[in-house]
This record gives sequence, C-alpha cells and structure tokens, in this order.
Amino acid sequence: MSRNKVVILSLLALMALIAGGYFLLQGNHDVVVPGNAAFQGNALEVTLANYGEDVKEYADEFDLSYEYLMALIVLETSGKKPAGKRFEQGVYNRLLQVKSGDRRKYENIRQSHLEDASDGAVRNLATSWGPFQLMGYKCIGMDVNVSDIRGEDGLYYGMSWINDEYGRFVRKSNYKDAFHYHNTGRKYPTVGKPRTHDPRYVEKGLSYMEFFRQNRP
Repeated sequence: MSRNKVVILSLLALMALIAGGYFLLQGNHDVVVPGNAAFQGNALEVTLANYGEDVKEYADEFDLSYEYLMALIVLETSGKKPAGKRFEQGVYNRLLQVKSGDRRKYENIRQSHLEDASDGAVRNLATSWGPFQLMGYKCIGMDVNVSDIRGEDGLYYGMSWINDEYGRFVRKSNYKDAFHYHNTGRKYPTVGKPRTHDPRYVEKGLSYMEFFRQNRP
C-alpha cells in the first residue's frame, strides 16, 4: 500500500472516531422503545415522542420548566416507556439498618416506618421508579404508596416530588443546581467537582434542554 493511501485511511479513521465521539457526547444513542420495537431513534427523540405532551401539561400545572423536565428524563431513563427500575443495594442495606435499629434514620425514614415492612417492601423502597427514577422510599414523605410512583401516574408523582423538593431552583432557572440536586440531594458544589454518578450529568442535562426548547409540543 502506498504512503498516500495509508495517510488517507488514517485521516478517515480519525474523522470517524471524532464523529462517533461527538454523537456519544450528545447522547444520541439508539433506543428501542419497549412495546414498540419498530420505533428507534436517539434518546432525545424517544423522550419527545413518549413524554412530550404529558410533561408539557404537568409542567404548566406545577409551573416547572418543560425543557428541564424533559432533559431530566433523558438523563435518567433515555426516554424509555415504561421507564424501568433500578435497585440500589446501598440504599437497601441502609434501610435494613434503620429497620433493625442499628441506624437511627435514613433521610426522613425511621424505624417506625419500616417495622412492619417485608423484605420485598424494603426492596421496593430501595428501588428507583418512573421516568425520573424517583426512589421508592420517597413515597413515605409524600404520603403515597410505592405503587403510585411506579405505576401509570409515576410521571405526575415524580414531578410533584420535584416541585416540593427543589422546584425553587427550577423556577429561578437555576438548572445547574437543579440537575445536581436531583442526582445527589445537594446543590452544585461551589468548590470542586460535581458529585453526580456521571461527572458530566449536569453538563449533559443543560445541553439537552436546548433540543427541547426548539421542540415543544
């Protein structure tokens, strides 16, 4: 093979790598929507198709940013519907410690909340549900059942929790703190790196919002 051909092939490979990296960073992962295998697209388009109308309606009701909520769904579930669930072993272990009395409390959860809970119930409390992946134990402070946040009304109850817990950040357009709080329970640190599970969680969320600003129902 001639030197010129080697150079050309190397340049083409580099361009492909850069292009692939760009789409990866933008979150344009192919997603197959459960129950509708014929629908494929990137996570932003999937989220718009699955949740756009309902999120717009509830966002108006709660006076929350449509763009923020939609970007959050992309971050948490890639827009899949049903959204699925995620069991958190660490949360489960801490809840068991509260139940046994080895731990005084976990957030707002105390032993009295768990004394009659079966192992299956504790597991449900230690699992995140719905398009916003709201932790099951949040239902206790909301005075609803886990079935409410993991069922068909999961979108509504997730937004209700966001509204009560940190809606003030969203209404002030403080989206950096809002994204960080949703993932960690804390505002974006003034010093140091973000504490999100994905270091680019907030950065991605802010970039996804622009897509939904341009694509409102």
